[in-house]
Order: sequence, then structure tokens, then C-alpha cells
Amino acid sequence: MQKPPPPNNELSRLKYLNSLQLLDTEGDIDLDRITQFAAKLFCVPVALISIVDKERQWFKSKVGLEATQTPRDISFCGHAILGDSTFVVENTLLDERFSDNPLVTGEVSIRFYAGVPLKMLSGFKIGTLCIIDNQPREFRKQDAEILEKLASKIVKTLEEKHVRTLK
Repeated sequence: MQKPPPPNNELSRLKYLNSLQLLDTEGDIDLDRITQFAAKLFCVPVALISIVDKERQWFKSKVGLEATQTPRDISFCGHAILGDSTFVVENTLLDERFSDNPLVTGEVSIRFYAGVPLKMLSGFKIGTLCIIDNQPREFRKQDAEILEKLASKIVKTLEEKHVRTLK
């Protein structure tokens, strides 16, 4: 298993993330609608809005998963926030970074993952919108474009809510 390395701007990213006062907050109906839509649109059992904290990934919104968080060092989202585009693993069992990951070999049984970094206007990536399946699957460019549009809606919603809390 390959643990995700921290981004180069990790200290600043975490400071910004904490300034949002987003972690461990109540659910949000607007975000839940997007997560539910993503799960139905892509016909996947799990869709998440994952916020990547220092030691964990915490789920602001979730469909199909009981856990509220998982350790960051086994997270797929920790890898996804390192890039600018959709991070896709079509078959986790064939990917040496993840084939022995507890989220793959254990009860969750992740076989497919696609996650888009939630890049805020500040430039910091605070987490992802991700979809997960327990079966390998192909993910086309058009699919990535749709997931990216949903992620941009999440960012817009988070930015608007943050501005409102500052007033």
C-alpha cells in the first residue's frame, strides 16, 4: 500500500481548512443532494464529500457508507487532492498503490474509485467529491467531466456558506 504524501503546501492548506470551520459540522441538505445525485447518476453504492484533515478524511456528506471518517494514510482522497483533475482507479486490485489497502481488502471492498479535488477559490484543495464501487469499472472522459461539474457546484456552495458565516 502506498500512503498518500502530503501536498507541498500542507501547513497552509490545513490552516485554511481550519478557517472554514467545516470539520465535524452538521449535515448539509444542499451538499447531500449533490452526493445523492452523484450516486444515482453513476449507479454506484457510495458517494462522498470527503474533507482531508491532518490525520483523517472526514465525510461532510455520504451515501452508502456508515463510517464518518477513515484514517488519511489509507485514503484514496489523500491521493486525489495531490492533482488537479479527476483521480481514477478503475480496478484497485490491479493497482499496486491500493491492492493491499484495508479499504480494498477489508469489509468496504473498494474496487473502483473516482475523486475530484475540491479546489477552493484560495487555490487550496480541501477534499474531494468521490464515487466508489465494489466492482471494477471503466470511467470515460465524459464521466470525469460530469463529476468535475458536480465538484465545482460543491465548491461554490461551500464558498457561499463560508462567506455567509463571515458576515
